[in-house]
Amino acid sequence: MIHLKRVYDPASKQDGARFLVERLWPRGVTKSSLAIAGWLKDAAPSAGLRTWFHHDPERWQEFRKRYFKELNENEAAVRPLLDAAQQGAVTLIYSSHDTEHNNAVALKEFLDLKLSSKVR
Repeated sequence: MIHLKRVYDPASKQDGARFLVERLWPRGVTKSSLAIAGWLKDAAPSAGLRTWFHHDPERWQEFRKRYFKELNENEAAVRPLLDAAQQGAVTLIYSSHDTEHNNAVALKEFLDLKLSSKVR
């Protein structure tokens, strides 16, 4: 199971393996306070895509399409997340204020699709 949490939300036992999925380190947050298994910068959207999207909900569908393309072209970036999700709970940590239109939401959707397409 894959969960989502903002960097400002406290960690819990139900989180499982926690991964920061942002290209930039969030402001005002210390590394020790996040209790993360890893910082996966390359699983975040490219700087160009992030700048283009600019958290504009009207660009959400196109952002998802472009981001999924980036992820498909760089499977090594998401491999740690897929592997961890096959072992147990995973929480994607993000810093966006918008809880519906952000890279972690799109990444979770991408990972869920990848995991559901695998034959077990």
